[in-house]
Amino acid sequence: MDLKTYCTVEWLAGNKKKYRQVFDRYETAHIYAELTFYNKLFDEEDWVVKVNLKCYSLKKGRKELCDLSFERKVSRYDNCVYIREGWGNKKVGNFWKAGSYYWEAYIDGEKVATRYFYIEDTGKKTLDIKHYLQLKSAKMFEAPYNASLAEEEKVYLKTFPANETRYVHIDLGLENMFRAKSWHCELVVRVYNSARQLKGEATHLQSIEAEEEVLEIELQWGSNVKGSWSKGQYTAEIIFMDQLLAILPFTVDEEAEEGIVGCILPNQFQPMALPGLDGQGEDFEEVMQGLDRLIGLAAIKQKLRDHANYLQFLQLRRDKGFAETEEISLHAVFQGNPGTGKTTVAKMMGRLYSSMGLLSKGHVHEVDRVDLVGEYIGQTAPKVRDAIEKARGGVLFIDEAYALARTNDDSKDFGREVIEILVKEMSNGPGDMAVIVAGYPKEMKYFLGSNPGLRSRFKLFFDFSDYLPDELSAISNYACQQKGVVLSEAGRKALDQMIVDAFRSRDRSFGNARFVYDLIEEAKINLGLRIMGSEAPQQFSKEELETISLEDVQRIELESPKRLPNLPIDERLLTEAMKELNELIGMQNIKTEIAELVQLVRFYRLSHRNVLNKFFLHTVFVGNPGTGKTTVARILTKIYKALGILERGHMVETDRQGLVAGYVGQTAIKTSERIDEAMGGVLFIDEAYALISGGNGSLANASDFGAEAIQTLLKRMEDSRGQFFVFAAGYPENMENFLKVNPGLRSRFDKVLKFEDYKSEELYSIALMMLEEEGLELEEAAADYLRQHLEQLYEVRDKYFGNARSVRQLINEVSRRQSLRLAALTEEERQQLSLQQVSYADVAGLAAEGEEQLFNKKSIGFRSKGNA
Repeated sequence: MDLKTYCTVEWLAGNKKKYRQVFDRYETAHIYAELTFYNKLFDEEDWVVKVNLKCYSLKKGRKELCDLSFERKVSRYDNCVYIREGWGNKKVGNFWKAGSYYWEAYIDGEKVATRYFYIEDTGKKTLDIKHYLQLKSAKMFEAPYNASLAEEEKVYLKTFPANETRYVHIDLGLENMFRAKSWHCELVVRVYNSARQLKGEATHLQSIEAEEEVLEIELQWGSNVKGSWSKGQYTAEIIFMDQLLAILPFTVDEEAEEGIVGCILPNQFQPMALPGLDGQGEDFEEVMQGLDRLIGLAAIKQKLRDHANYLQFLQLRRDKGFAETEEISLHAVFQGNPGTGKTTVAKMMGRLYSSMGLLSKGHVHEVDRVDLVGEYIGQTAPKVRDAIEKARGGVLFIDEAYALARTNDDSKDFGREVIEILVKEMSNGPGDMAVIVAGYPKEMKYFLGSNPGLRSRFKLFFDFSDYLPDELSAISNYACQQKGVVLSEAGRKALDQMIVDAFRSRDRSFGNARFVYDLIEEAKINLGLRIMGSEAPQQFSKEELETISLEDVQRIELESPKRLPNLPIDERLLTEAMKELNELIGMQNIKTEIAELVQLVRFYRLSHRNVLNKFFLHTVFVGNPGTGKTTVARILTKIYKALGILERGHMVETDRQGLVAGYVGQTAIKTSERIDEAMGGVLFIDEAYALISGGNGSLANASDFGAEAIQTLLKRMEDSRGQFFVFAAGYPENMENFLKVNPGLRSRFDKVLKFEDYKSEELYSIALMMLEEEGLELEEAAADYLRQHLEQLYEVRDKYFGNARSVRQLINEVSRRQSLRLAALTEEERQQLSLQQVSYADVAGLAAEGEEQLFNKKSIGFRSKGNA
C-alpha cells in the first residue's frame, strides 16, 4: 500500500508520474494523490473497491479541503491497482497557498495511508531553482547506509572500487537563497549507468530554518552488500522540484581514485569544479574585470570578451529551447613574440571557461616539446597522455608548439606522433580541456599545416603584438610594486629612454614584459649594492632603501660584458704556423695578405691597442676546388691562436647539414650549438653558399631554414664579437651570391681571401711533392710526360677544375699503375729494378684517359690557340 503526490499528469514510462512532496505555488494548479495497492484477487475475478481520498490543510489548524469518495472496478488482469484523483484549480497559483498539507486514503472506510506535502512561495511568479538554493559543492565517498562519519573520516573519491563499494554517498553544500522564512527542501538522486539505465533512486526531505545560510545535505544510494556495483561509468542526477540541479559523473573500477568529482550544471557542457561553501570560485564578471586590469592587449581583451559573450549567447539559446548543433570550440592559437602575455591570457581563459561551466577546474598545465616528445619509440604517447590528463579540467598550454612539426620529408620525428594524439583528443576525446598552442607567427603557420586535421580543430586565433613603449613603462611600474621599489624621477626618465631604445632595435626575440621585469630586477640589485657599499647602511631611511636612483638605472648592463683573452704572443707557435704557410706551393697573394695581417695584429697587440675593435677577423675563403682553402684556414687558426686573439685556437668544421635542422624553430638551436663548440676558436663553414637557395643572390624560398641559420650566425657574430671567428668557404660565383643575400653578411666579414687556380708549374710541383710522400720518383721521360700533361690540364681547365684535388687523383692513378706493373714481374725481375722508380709506361696514356674522364663535357673556360 502506498500513497504518493504529484502536480502534473504528464505520462512517464512504467505508468509512473513525477512524484514529489514539495511544490512551488506558481507551478501548481492541481495536487494529485495516487493510491497504489496490490490486487489480492489477481487472476481470479473482477471486483469493486470503495475509496475515499481526503485532503487537509495545516495552515490554521486542521482544515479539510476535500473528501473525494468513489468506487472503482478492479480487473482480474491487473496485479497492481492505481487510484488517482486531484484537487485544486485549473489556474496556476490560484488555489494552493504556502503551507503544509496532507492526503489521507481510506478503503471501505478504513484509513490505509497518509502523505504530507508542502507548498512554498518565494514571492516570484516563476519557478527557478536560484530562488531557493545554489549548489556550492558536491563530493562523493563510500560508506555503509546512514553512516555518520566526521569530515576527517571521509575519503572523497572520483573512482570507487567495485569489490568494496556499498553505498555511494553524496555530500552537497548549498547556499540558502530563500531566507525569509522556513521552508522544505526535497532532493531526489537518480543513479544511471553508461547506457542511461536507471540503477537506483533515493529521496531526501529536510526542513530549512529561516535565515539559515548554509545547507549541508547528504544523499546516498547503494547496498550494504559489497560487490553490488559493476565496473563502468555512472552519473548521479540531483533533482529539485522536477528540475535538474546537477549531474555528477563518477567511475566504478578496480582501484579507488581519490579526488573531487566534476559537476555538470544545467545548460553546461563539461564537468566543473564548484567554488565550495567558502565562495572561493570566480564568476564571469570577476574574471573579465581581472582581464581588463591587464596592461595593454586591447585587441586581445576585446576579442576574448566577444568570444565569451558569444558563448553566453549560445547558452542562452539552449536555455530557451534552441537545439544548438554548433560545436563550442575552446581551443586557441596564440601568435606573438616572447613576453607579450600569452601565458597570462591562457590562465585568464582557463578561469573564464571555468566560471562559465565549460571547464571543471580552469587551471593551466604548461608544456613544450621536451615535455611531450620521447627519446625512443614508445615513449612519446605515454608522455602526451600524461600531460593531457594533468590538463584535464583546464588548459593544456603548449609553448613553442611549432617545434613539434618537422619538415614534410621527415616522417620519423616523434613530434608528429604528438600532433596526431592531440588531433584525436581534440576531435573525439572526453573533453573538459582546452588546448592552446603558442609561438612565433611564421612558425605557427607551418605547424598548423603539418597535419590535415590540426588547423580545423582551432577556431580562435589571437595575435599578440609587441608592447608599445608607454605600455612597457606601465609594466615597469607594476614590476616596481611587485618588487617593493620605486623609481626616482631621474631614474624613471632614464629607464623609459632605455625601453624606447630597446623597442626601436628589437627583433622577434625581444622579451617585452620579461625584458622590463629584468630591468627592474637588475636596478633593484644595483640599489642594494649601492646601499651596502656605503659606510653605514643602517643609517639610510626607509624611503632611501626603496628608491631606485638614476645611478642604479645607469649601471644596468643590457648585455653581459665581453671578457676577451689577453694572452701573450706565442712566438714558437707563430713561427711554426708561418713556416707551414710559407711551405705551401703557390698562393703568393694569400701568403702576403696573411703576413701583413700578422704584422698589423702584432703591432696592435704590442702597442696595447684593441685589435677586436679594429678588425672583425671573420674571413671569406673564395676559390675553386682544391685550391687549399681548408688547409689555409687551419693554418690561419693556428696563427690567431699564436697571436693570442683566440683563447682555444681550435677549428670546428661544418656545412649546411651541420647548421640547418629539419623542422621549424630548431635551426637556430642547432646553429647555436655549433657556434658554442667553436667558442674560443674558428667555425669553418665549407660550401657556405649552400645556406641559401637558388643562385640569383636571394632566397628562392623565404621559408628555407638556411635563412634562419644565417640570421642566427649574424647575431652571434655581433653579440659574441671577438670570442670566435667565422671562416666561410666556397666557389667564387656562389660566394658572391651568398654575401649578397643578407646586407649584414658582407659587413661582418672583414677579410676576403681569394684562392687562384694553381699554375701548371705549381701543379707539377704539387705532383712531385705528392710522389715524394708516396716514396716515388719520376724517371726523366715520365717527368717530361707528366709536366706536359699538367700543362694541358691547366690550359683546358674550366670552373669544375679540381686543382690540387685533380693532381691527387692523377698521382693515385700513377701509383696504382706502377704497382700493377711491378706486380706483373717475377721476383728476379723486380730485384733488378728500383721499386721507387715511376717509368714512362706508368704515366703514358694519362692524357687520353684524363680527357675522357675529366673533360667529356662542354667547357666554359678558355683554351689555348693550339688546342682551339
